[in-house]
Amino acid sequence: MTDTTDRTSRATTLADLPLREDLRGEHPYGAPQLDVPVVLNVNENPYPVAPEIVADIAAAVAQAASGLNRYPDREFLDLRADLAAFLRTESGAELEPEQVWAANGSNEVMLHVLQAFGGPGRRALSFAPTYSMYPEYARDTQTTWVVGQRTDAFTVDVEHARAMVREHRPSVVLLASPNNPTGTALPLSTIEAVLEECSRSSQGAVVVVDEAYGEFRRAGTPSALDLLSRHGNLAVSRTMSKAFSLAGARVGYLASSVAFVDALRIVRLPYHLSAITQATARAALKHSQRLLSTVDELRERRDETVQWLRDSGFDVADSDANFVLFGRFEDRHAVWQGLLERGVLIRETGPAGWLRVSIGTADEMQQFRTALQEVVSQ
Repeated sequence: MTDTTDRTSRATTLADLPLREDLRGEHPYGAPQLDVPVVLNVNENPYPVAPEIVADIAAAVAQAASGLNRYPDREFLDLRADLAAFLRTESGAELEPEQVWAANGSNEVMLHVLQAFGGPGRRALSFAPTYSMYPEYARDTQTTWVVGQRTDAFTVDVEHARAMVREHRPSVVLLASPNNPTGTALPLSTIEAVLEECSRSSQGAVVVVDEAYGEFRRAGTPSALDLLSRHGNLAVSRTMSKAFSLAGARVGYLASSVAFVDALRIVRLPYHLSAITQATARAALKHSQRLLSTVDELRERRDETVQWLRDSGFDVADSDANFVLFGRFEDRHAVWQGLLERGVLIRETGPAGWLRVSIGTADEMQQFRTALQEVVSQ
């Protein structure tokens, strides 16, 4: 019996398929999705959308559904105008609709960036620890991934960043602020220093500041949107998944120069943003003030969690996000498992010895504290 006959007589495996060699042995991204009482592992907003806003979204979706025999608005300028208006209110950014882009979560927005500006023979640079999807965007676009290191306080040292840009000449620099998984925000001076160094490169580079958690930043922490008017190669990405309580809608967006956005329009798939998604996002944005009304409460609870963890003897990273990184544990997996056994799911991520907890409701955070005390006391 031939090898071919052997293969056809059993279930096909990945080894039988002509998968790209750089993807062999890789696993799909994903945090655990477990049915437990307290879910604090993926930085969602713990509060559901209010019934009256749900009703408005449902009405908008129903109206869009009547035209589903037609393709959606490919350029979705109405949604882009609504997003620009929100950023004007939230951060004072003066943007035209053509300066805003949106996609299936900020993940797809970032993938568009790497498709447009990365690729074979090009490099993307970031500073670890940071968002675990960044190297996957690079891998999927066959962009060489280069990683510098954050300081012990999880900030980015300016001279180290400049040196990494000079040495590796990236075409894309990704800066998360607030950073995931540490919650650390970057001062605008650091971002400007990276932009300045990139401008000296003969080939040029784009800099993307990922502000997925930007709405949760502490008072006095500026947004990189303040720099857009002076840097045409800078982009700032946001999402409606976190502060807006719309993780299930999958809407992320980016603000930059018109030229930057035009580059993303080249690589996007046709009609990549469905009519249903556009209708959902536009209806939600009409209620942005109400949807964001939980942000102050979550900020306060985050700060209380930071203080409680520190008072309990843990190391805790300063956070401008809706999560907290804390440690340090000799066996963090054992702590994670102990919490899970008590019905509390957090995230085993970040540097060795650290864990990350999303900020939930008051009751959820009390259950987290009780469970953690029980686990560490053993």
